Amino acid sequence: IDYLSQGIDLSGIEVIENDLLFIARARLEVENQAKRLLEQGVETQNPTQVGTALQVFHNLGTLKDTIANVVDGYCTVLEENIKSALDIKVLTQPSQTVTRGGPGRAAMPTPGNTAAFRAALWTNMEKLMDQICAACGQVQHLQKVLTKKRDPVSHICFIEEIVKDGQSDILYKFWTAVTHTLSSQFQSATDSSMFLKQAFEGEYPKLLRLYNDLWKRLQQYSQNIQRNFNTSGTADLFAELQQMEEDTQDIFMQKKTDYDPEKALKDSLQQYEAAYLSKSLSRLFDPINLVFPPGGRNPPSSDELDSIIKTIASELNVAAVDPDLSLAVAKNVAKTVQLYGVKSEQLLSTQGDASQVIGPLTEGQRRNVAVVNSLYKLHQSVLKVITNQSSFPAAAEQTVTAALKAVHDLMGTAVQPLLNSVGDSVEAIIITMHQEDFSGSLSGSGKPDVPCSLYMKELQGFIARVMSDYFRHFECFDFVFDNTEAMAQRAIELFIRNASLIRPLGEGGKMRLAADFAQMELAVAPLCRRVSDLGKSYRQLRSFRPLLFQTSEHIASSPALGEVIPFSVILQFLFTRAPPELKSPFQRAEWSIARYSQWLDDHPSEKDRLALIRGALEAYVQSVRTREGKEFAPVYPIMVQLLQKAMSTLQ
Repeated sequence: IDYLSQGIDLSGIEVIENDLLFIARARLEVENQAKRLLEQGVETQNPTQVGTALQVFHNLGTLKDTIANVVDGYCTVLEENIKSALDIKVLTQPSQTVTRGGPGRAAMPTPGNTAAFRAALWTNMEKLMDQICAACGQVQHLQKVLTKKRDPVSHICFIEEIVKDGQSDILYKFWTAVTHTLSSQFQSATDSSMFLKQAFEGEYPKLLRLYNDLWKRLQQYSQNIQRNFNTSGTADLFAELQQMEEDTQDIFMQKKTDYDPEKALKDSLQQYEAAYLSKSLSRLFDPINLVFPPGGRNPPSSDELDSIIKTIASELNVAAVDPDLSLAVAKNVAKTVQLYGVKSEQLLSTQGDASQVIGPLTEGQRRNVAVVNSLYKLHQSVLKVITNQSSFPAAAEQTVTAALKAVHDLMGTAVQPLLNSVGDSVEAIIITMHQEDFSGSLSGSGKPDVPCSLYMKELQGFIARVMSDYFRHFECFDFVFDNTEAMAQRAIELFIRNASLIRPLGEGGKMRLAADFAQMELAVAPLCRRVSDLGKSYRQLRSFRPLLFQTSEHIASSPALGEVIPFSVILQFLFTRAPPELKSPFQRAEWSIARYSQWLDDHPSEKDRLALIRGALEAYVQSVRTREGKEFAPVYPIMVQLLQKAMSTLQ
């Protein structure tokens, strides 16, 4: 009938006037019934009812307009919902009846009523999320039926009717409208009310959690609707399941390449997040600035440090509602740890008295110890906080851990001057062994006259005093031992180096030196957890001692050579068994032992050291030839052989 009456003016033809009136009424009646059926079907999620209603509109040729109106209707209702949820006048009324404020009266919570205002606001927000979720569910359901339903005559799929004029799918259109409305309404509401702004900024994680929950519900709903449509539904309506179209139509399940629906939802929150993070950083920085006053001399007390740690833990716990927020707050925590480090560094004493090792602890040293202990406590406490965070994002953990590493490095910087001084003193004491006489022969008893040499007694006394006077005050034992064990390894290396340079070395001297080797273990013991933990240094100390009494041939075939004790050290030691004409490398260069020791430190590579030794051996050959000697010292061929073996292992 529509088709027949199109484009022709039929008014004034009395015969059909009543019919036309009836037809118009009938059409209206059919449309209204179909609208009611559609509303009911969408509300109760009944695909059969929705399908029937859509078929009616399709038959009437108004499918596209009807769908557009329905979706616009949802958008309008949600806009009203958002406005009323954020209506400051309603929120600040003690009773629900809205009375008109006087002219120019700003709506604001009465003092002491802020809690009630906040409570009302969050209740409204929860309700709003439910409303958004419900509306989305209905639009999704509608879209699902549109993708399934085909006209029984033309077999055209209803969704194609709607999309064919270049209109995007209805769920996408609806969602962009809703997210846009959210952004603009929130913006204008918080621009006009300080209280709303403060609520959303101050309790941003709460707001974010509501949004996250909404997003989860929408995704969950998408999956459920997918399942229900695939398993239920009447056979005639859903005989033609279209798996492919289904999957592409649902924006809550799949991200489009150029559009991220979750990001669109959360874009409305950006300004509150920025403000929240800025306030969070202030909350983290304030206690630190408080406990490091300008011109202050001492690190924070335990209680002050505890309050800083509590603040850090609290900020991280509140942010745990969302991985992105956790990461952003973790960056703030990293900045906080850095600030603590910077403030602590300013307290460190770097003057000469910080590195003295002659008298008791100076004021500067005492302060340095306190700073290191305070940094250590911070390091351990923050580490504990992040370990206790459940589901802490890996990136967030890395951010904080990197800042903690810097704190650990600063602790190292703080103790370095003291460590250097102790190291220098240890070296100075060891080198005095050359002032003692090791050339003596054995006494009648066959035992050394004294249990150990004077320099060894001094070394033991010095190390024991340094540990009790200085290092005992550090609470970070592992950290101290990590540093002092390196010192112990260095002391053993220097001891073996100098012991191998002693010339002349008599039988009695060997006995005393062997005793010193045993005492050296006791000397470095305070510097380490266990002496055996020193690894290679400890094995060198143990392996070198028996070589003192072995023949040169035995030494040359010792399994410890090259493996435990470097060839250069053994060759150095064999010079002591040669006649004075075969000069040690340092004697040939006319260096002091201290200078030679420095040269060895500057040339750690075995290749350089062996080259210097080769030079000394070649000079000896030259001097024997010059005086036309008939033979070389017995130890010389053994040394040459060892040198060749050493060079071949380097190849």
